[in-house]
Amino acid sequence: MNLELERIALHAERLNLHIVANVAPLIAEEAAAKNQSYTEFLERVLRSEAEAADSRATDMIMRTASFPFVRTLEDFDFSFQASVSRKQMRELASCAFIERRENLIFLGPPGVGKSHLAVALGLEAAKHRLKVKFTTCADMVASLAQATRAGTYTNRLRTYVRPSLLIIDEIGFLPLAADEANLLFHVISHRYERGSIILTSNKSYGEWAEIFSGDAVIASAILDRLLHHSTTIAIRGQSYRLKDKLKAGVIAKEEEVSEGN
Repeated sequence: MNLELERIALHAERLNLHIVANVAPLIAEEAAAKNQSYTEFLERVLRSEAEAADSRATDMIMRTASFPFVRTLEDFDFSFQASVSRKQMRELASCAFIERRENLIFLGPPGVGKSHLAVALGLEAAKHRLKVKFTTCADMVASLAQATRAGTYTNRLRTYVRPSLLIIDEIGFLPLAADEANLLFHVISHRYERGSIILTSNKSYGEWAEIFSGDAVIASAILDRLLHHSTTIAIRGQSYRLKDKLKAGVIAKEEEVSEGN
């Protein structure tokens, strides 16, 4: 048995199957104790290697995705934000919408969990070995503007066009000048029907012209491409960041003090 395991380790090393060499002795021992078949033993060994490969791929995708934090759907407080459907989030976590190259837009006031859900779904995409890129709207247009000045715009644009899923956070938190709006339009236009976008915004669609300095034409052009194949989830409710204060009555007390003044 030892000689056979040594040969397995050598073959695994030649094939770059590093996990097989480590787990084969233990799995072989367990298989013998349980009187498992050769095929059961082989399946367990290969499954260990496949799971390790999946984990390495997911870790690599997560490192290049530039997530600002790690939060999962399990971390989301669906009882606090009752307007968010747990069932719908589970369906979206299958990443079928990414395979269909559809978009997902989260709308709602600050603090209601839009970014949390966007990142959580991005993590699910990474687990499916789909390339993901996270950025805020402000960071993306600033990066593209800098690349334009440096003469590297085409290469920088690929950063936002190539991933299977692009997450653009915080559209509407800061107004965009005309040239910045055009840069955003170029990204969305290049990804149209080629790759999925998850977008978060604190503005309703009727307010999007305000984001682009009152330019209703560019707002309409962007929305036309975003909404053609998309799902919109409007989140209503209180801010997560304030929920502990709300429970403790701190906000009410502050309002009473303000009214007293």
